[in-house]
Amino acid sequence: MVRLINDSNLKFITSAVYRILRFQEIFTHIENHNHPQNPPCIFALWHANQLLVHGIKDRKNLSVLISNSIDGHIVANVCENWGFKVVRGSSGKKGSVESTMQMLERLKKGESVAIMVDGPHGPLHKVKNGAIKLAQLSGAPIIPVTWFSPQKSFVSLPSWDKMKVPCGLCNILNIYSDPIFVKQDATNEELSEVREKIKNELLNLDAKAPELYNEAKKQGLWNKKKKI
Repeated sequence: MVRLINDSNLKFITSAVYRILRFQEIFTHIENHNHPQNPPCIFALWHANQLLVHGIKDRKNLSVLISNSIDGHIVANVCENWGFKVVRGSSGKKGSVESTMQMLERLKKGESVAIMVDGPHGPLHKVKNGAIKLAQLSGAPIIPVTWFSPQKSFVSLPSWDKMKVPCGLCNILNIYSDPIFVKQDATNEELSEVREKIKNELLNLDAKAPELYNEAKKQGLWNKKKKI
């Protein structure tokens, strides 16, 4: 079976994806709830919500972990064009040590990082070790984050993760959990508890999202229709 994305058309597809998302940016309005005020931190999110990084403040000091796959190449180029920094690699695979060291160095510089904790290929909502290991080594807190909009323009793609994408005029709320710290001398049992806590926090954020969105709407957060 011929891959739709390959080396011969990669540059064209990358450019097309960026232009489409750049145009969509005009209609996408993201507000933040409980955004952390003291970087550096490790943003932990589901793979389905990877585009929410667009609403995280101070993107010039945010590095996003993206896989070394061809699909990841497209995402990485789009992120860099948007002003984010990028680290290429995947948890538990070849290159994971190098990518962990790169992110550790950026955290030490006072920058933050974002990791799709069940990516790049799932299983869905299974938290992998990358963010936890990084928090243990750096001392930086893990901040689970999700995003939500009830509007029909906030669509789910027919991918394994049901990736969420704004399509047309869309008001979205980024919702951040309280920080999760990992002790440097944590036992395997404690690390397993942290993994479960990250999963539960992300699921809880998704469950609370509609109520928090309605509260934000009552406060008129999108009235000014600010572009991100």
